[in-house]
Amino acid sequence: MKRLRCICILLFLFSLAYAQQAKYVFYFIGDGMGVNQVNGTEMYLAEQEGRIGVKPLLFTAFPITGFATTFSASNSVTDSSAAGTALATGKKTYNGAISMDNERNVLQTVAEQAKRSGRKVGIATSVSVDHATPAVFYAHQPDRNMYYEIALDLPKAGFDFYAGSGFLKPATFANGKEAPTVFPVFEEAGYAIARGLDDFKIKAAQAGKMILIQKDGASPSSLPYAIDRKEGDMTLAQITESAISFLTKDRDKGFFLMVEGGKIDHACHGNDAATAFEEVIDMDNAVKVAYEFYKKHPKETLIVVTADHETGGMGLGTIKYELSLKSLASQKQSQDILSRYITNLRKDKNNKVSWEDIQSLLADKMGFWKELPLSWEQERMLRDEYELSFRRRKAVFEETLYARTEPLAAAAKKVMNQIAMVGWTSVNHTAGYVPIFAIGIGSELFKGKMDNTEIPKRIAKAAGYK
Repeated sequence: MKRLRCICILLFLFSLAYAQQAKYVFYFIGDGMGVNQVNGTEMYLAEQEGRIGVKPLLFTAFPITGFATTFSASNSVTDSSAAGTALATGKKTYNGAISMDNERNVLQTVAEQAKRSGRKVGIATSVSVDHATPAVFYAHQPDRNMYYEIALDLPKAGFDFYAGSGFLKPATFANGKEAPTVFPVFEEAGYAIARGLDDFKIKAAQAGKMILIQKDGASPSSLPYAIDRKEGDMTLAQITESAISFLTKDRDKGFFLMVEGGKIDHACHGNDAATAFEEVIDMDNAVKVAYEFYKKHPKETLIVVTADHETGGMGLGTIKYELSLKSLASQKQSQDILSRYITNLRKDKNNKVSWEDIQSLLADKMGFWKELPLSWEQERMLRDEYELSFRRRKAVFEETLYARTEPLAAAAKKVMNQIAMVGWTSVNHTAGYVPIFAIGIGSELFKGKMDNTEIPKRIAKAAGYK
């Protein structure tokens, strides 16, 4: 009897310990989302309500907060692949590496740990599935630009669910031949390919493993910016909902789900403040989906929200002790789409575009003159660029990592930043701290200052991964 009692007590303690582990893990990564991207978004929302202060995002209201350093093994300023590797494996590496160390040895990821511990695993993003941040969780390659090789690693990982905009077209091989499409490889490995949400709903019930991408004809590089979204465009929140439904169907073993808000980084590379803030809001909407799941499973769920690095050196305030973030609400689309409008205008009018044409476009799309008064210097900046672009020489496009922008669109962005009083130090990454927010089982592990390599280790500890 005494022995039976001891066994019962041990079984109870074991079950209690297991119950305190996170069965469901959400790992949100805002690419390029530094402290000011988050703080600026909350002030932007408050100013639109006519007040000074902050309107909290859902994830900033989580009870546990911290911040992390982001340097790589090769430089104080990291790239996305080295930062992603740190967030996925708990190890530093050189800029450009995909979950390999400095000697090109394979590094185990927290997603792979979750899979080996019997959990289902999902990798989701608003950019391409083979881009740096999603790739570091399932692939192992010495160079982030090896998109074809990265894609071939996807079925090797054997994860249950992948989602994003698509797959980047691989470069040609050294012999000049183009690499074949990767989709037959995925299908041979047992993955159902869903092109759009309607296709996903048809195929999800019968599929053992799933890859969800956009409909045919959409850009494989990324989902549209939130500020540019049209009806029917797939969203990060919808991807998160789809991932949860797929990972919990059949036998519910628990899951690990990484969700990347990848286009915060794209907007910040372009120094496009309004678009960046809308992307942070968009990721918060995806976090809301996870939070609704958490409310149903509060004793089994962990949600961690962080970033890989800061992009753009965003500053909130420039010359004066002022901000006017509400001005950004007059911007109706991203800088990329404004650039496309100007290019189309150039083509439609055979490059014979009048200053009045440009004024009308900028009034409609940016609110200039109509909603936002311009100073003499700001109007002169736009007029001078107009003269250079359409009168005196061939337009010189602004080149950033993810965009090639009409010079007038770039000038309009600079004027908008001046009006809003948002400053930028770079069109690339910086070494700034990134925030951490957490709620749920094990969330106390994420309080305070830490290096980014600590985050996956603490997730593994909270979830009890082997």
